[in-house]
Amino acid sequence: MSLQLYSSNHWIRPHETSAEEVGRLLAIADRDIEQSMTPGLGPEWRFDIAYNAALQLATAALAASGYRAERQNKHLRTIECLAFTVGADESTVTCLDRCRRKRHAAVYDQIGLVSDHEADEMVAAAKRLREDVVAWLRKAHADLVE
Repeated sequence: MSLQLYSSNHWIRPHETSAEEVGRLLAIADRDIEQSMTPGLGPEWRFDIAYNAALQLATAALAASGYRAERQNKHLRTIECLAFTVGADESTVTCLDRCRRKRHAAVYDQIGLVSDHEADEMVAAAKRLREDVVAWLRKAHADLVE
């Protein structure tokens, strides 16, 4: 698969980004990573906030590559595209997709699905992804980052 194939399947569409847009997405991710570590916050909310940070980072990488995910399966496609943007390995994409499904169930279907350990892992995954995305942006799209 590739970004071009995802585009031809109408899963993503061309998008022109700017340093301002990428900066806003990174700022949202930073805010969410910080807030996901708020003492006393329940594991489901910590997980959800950290997941949102990871999603914003994946969105920034996709935007920097000249695309935006279509509405249908937007989170899934954005996460999958990490393999084509920052070169995320299969285990990273699989882990984030598993977190996407767990987050959906925890937000919409059932309480008590997320443990403190899982919330901690999601926060750590968001932090790692931030490092990877920023390093990739500096290397591949230096004009879009400070």
